[in-house]
Amino acid sequence: MADLPIAAVVRIAKQSGAERVGSDAAAALVAKAEDYIAELVKEANKLAMHAGRKTIKEEDVILAAKSM
Repeated sequence: MADLPIAAVVRIAKQSGAERVGSDAAAALVAKAEDYIAELVKEANKLAMHAGRKTIKEEDVILAAKSM
């Protein structure tokens, strides 16, 4: 699995109100974000395939996120 950049995740955490983010917390956030994205893609892919498409569209992602 390709790793998300830790700096990007820390930046998102700070924009969401965190004053400081420890390195262990940043690593945990990256791992959880990657897990969530992987599950979201699996669900969106199921929706795209059900619609007879190979390409995941925005609507698939939105519907998949609602069902999670």
